[in-house]
Amino acid sequence: MPRYVCIHGHFYQPPRENPWLETVEVQDSAHPYHDWNERVTAECYRQNAASRILDGAGRIVHVVNNYARISFDLGPTLLAWMAAHAREVYAAVLQADRDSQERFSGHGSAIAQAHSHLIMPLANARDRRTQVVWGIRDFVHRFGRPPQGMWLPETAVDLHTLELLAEHGIRFTILAPHQARRVRASGTEQWAEVTAAEVDTSRPYRLALPSGASLALFLYDGPISRAVAFEGLLADGARFAGRLLAAFPPAASGHQLVHIATDGESYGHHHRHGDMALAYALHELEASDGVELTNYAEFLERFPPRHDVEVNEHTSWSCGHGVERWRADCGCADGGHPGWDQAWRQPLRAALDWLRDELAPRYVDLARRYLHDPWAARDAYIDVLLDRSAREAFLREHARRDLAADERSAVWKLLELQRHAMLMYTSCGWFFDDLARIETVQVLRYAGRAVQLAGDLFGDGLERRFLEHLADARSNDPDEGDGRRVYERHVRPAMVDVHKVVADHAFSALFDPHEVPTATRAHTVTLDAHATMTAGDARLATGRAQVRSTITDERARVEYVVLHLGDHNLDGGVRDAGDDEAYAAMFADLRAAFAMADFPATIRRLDRHFGTRRYSLSTLFRDEQRRILRTILDSSIQDARAAYRSIFRSRAPLMRYLTELGVPLPRTFQRAADVVVNDDLRRAFADEHLDAQHVQSLLDDARAWSVDLDAVGLAHALNATIERVTGQLARELPLLERSDPERLEFFRRAVTLVRLARSLPFEVDLWRSQNLFYDTLRRHDPNLQRRAARGDPRARAWVGHFQELGDALGVSVDARPL
Repeated sequence: MPRYVCIHGHFYQPPRENPWLETVEVQDSAHPYHDWNERVTAECYRQNAASRILDGAGRIVHVVNNYARISFDLGPTLLAWMAAHAREVYAAVLQADRDSQERFSGHGSAIAQAHSHLIMPLANARDRRTQVVWGIRDFVHRFGRPPQGMWLPETAVDLHTLELLAEHGIRFTILAPHQARRVRASGTEQWAEVTAAEVDTSRPYRLALPSGASLALFLYDGPISRAVAFEGLLADGARFAGRLLAAFPPAASGHQLVHIATDGESYGHHHRHGDMALAYALHELEASDGVELTNYAEFLERFPPRHDVEVNEHTSWSCGHGVERWRADCGCADGGHPGWDQAWRQPLRAALDWLRDELAPRYVDLARRYLHDPWAARDAYIDVLLDRSAREAFLREHARRDLAADERSAVWKLLELQRHAMLMYTSCGWFFDDLARIETVQVLRYAGRAVQLAGDLFGDGLERRFLEHLADARSNDPDEGDGRRVYERHVRPAMVDVHKVVADHAFSALFDPHEVPTATRAHTVTLDAHATMTAGDARLATGRAQVRSTITDERARVEYVVLHLGDHNLDGGVRDAGDDEAYAAMFADLRAAFAMADFPATIRRLDRHFGTRRYSLSTLFRDEQRRILRTILDSSIQDARAAYRSIFRSRAPLMRYLTELGVPLPRTFQRAADVVVNDDLRRAFADEHLDAQHVQSLLDDARAWSVDLDAVGLAHALNATIERVTGQLARELPLLERSDPERLEFFRRAVTLVRLARSLPFEVDLWRSQNLFYDTLRRHDPNLQRRAARGDPRARAWVGHFQELGDALGVSVDARPL
């Protein structure tokens, strides 16, 4: 009988958006990428969308979409980010599900996930229901079909959650082997207690639920899953495949299934080139006699459960103490600080539970004025989150009557309050070592947004009382202190209101009015009557603005003044707009002082007109702050570079002489060499008509003078040029085929660039260029090599061009899709 293999990847990143901006701000720890979503996408998610299988010579022979051959789930919050910021990867994931339906008897390999990755057994009944509803609707919106399976965050399980899955049409979920309590053959009375080592993971099980419904459970192979995640099995794709094949019992009867489940990030992020090990293993398995790849839905249709199971409730795959990792100091942590405790977990959860339970009755009381059923409306709000144009349809279904503009805004604030009251339970907030880590700060920011919305809606002192509860949680870092201090230090500065939004836009307009966006994901801003004046190097801008929240539809009209006195000295104020006469008076007062270059008087008048509604460079949104800083620093950096270039130009002969004598360069000379050689290399790499001799001369100088090469920046510049040339080659291939192949400059240019990239003392990412060339091969004349073998000179020339560029890129010209 056929033996079946299924590999499941749980692909997930915690939501990282600033709750007030709905965007992920720059995260320096992810350098050289903007943020961790971008970094993990580059290292893992995009790699699995176009993974490589190599031949014995290390050349690419196949580029495959791993998602189409495995079972997988992607977190809804991650998919939402991908749809906006990694569209190619997002499209590849959706395509993989469509392809898997053709491969696996009409059953797609994607399964749903509880929406916000909170620990389901620790959530209340309402939140559990909404998480399942939102997870299913998000899945249908993206994949265009109802899900058959659903991943439970951290596989944390209880019967209430499993009842919800069955109630909403979910057929199966995946658990760890230790989460099975006892099993029996269906139709028999005798149960057998089992341990993780004893339970048979090669079959599906039927779980009978108290309601009379049932659900299928798959218990993954624990030892192989651990070997993939923690024991280096992904270092060798052949060994990975062999380990899976060796898991089949030698003389087993019936249809056997070997299946594993790990974090999807194992395949590329946690283990470099893990995606290639996965691709090779899948290829080897498909080529093995009597072995078929499958997914859970296909296997379940072919072989329904013949055994029953009961589960150990309140257990998970990543905590040996059940679900204590998310509410207690159980000893489970990431191991980065062995001396630290996690006593902060319980008071953190208690504070959030208090906040949730304080918000719920207030939500219901106010929402009932506008909505038929506040909790049903919350369940349906996912449709608005997925498509803001669905607001009118939502209100037609759920509103008690036609609502005025301020009432509509109140509805959206109420529903946003509830969204953030669930996001604040995202599991990563408890997973690691300390209260002040970025993951825990993120859940506190969601709580802060909920508190702010509650203040707008209910006007009471919830925040003060919340912070009293939060103070019971203490960081292991004395500098961070207790939860109240963590909140004040890391959450409050991230908070945003319409005044701060306008300040950000006004400062941006002061530096470059053409680069100021008119909208963010959370707001639209229109600057009216924006006027600027200068006094020496100082600049002043005044105006009015209209701002609207695209989330809550809240609107405001404000007036602003922003001032730049050079370098990082920015000051400004924003206030609610008054009448025209008061605005004109304020405008004239400030301009009078500024026109005289009396900057102290200008600042005093800012104090008088705006009071505490003051803003500076330090209060700007992080990405805009960095952009303005780059602008401020640019002229100074250019001046410094010019000075170093002057030193280099006048002292280069002396520097060469010192090098020949073996004398270390003086620090100033060394810095001049670093700056000039890196600048010249960057400029050379950006030119697709690259002068190889000039580049080699610069690299020789770099070696001779021990220049500290900017590997990241130089690799990025050269990679962009190679992608541009290979992309042009791919686009213009139909026209090139009608020209003289001996005169195709594109190929020569691409080969020169790629060979240079291969010779550098740092790695250049050729991933996209390899993909472009691979696709070009697929679209080119399949009879080309046959014609070349028969002596066709034109075909031989084409084959020669392809062979030369393929050799440079490491792609076999015989590469074909599987």
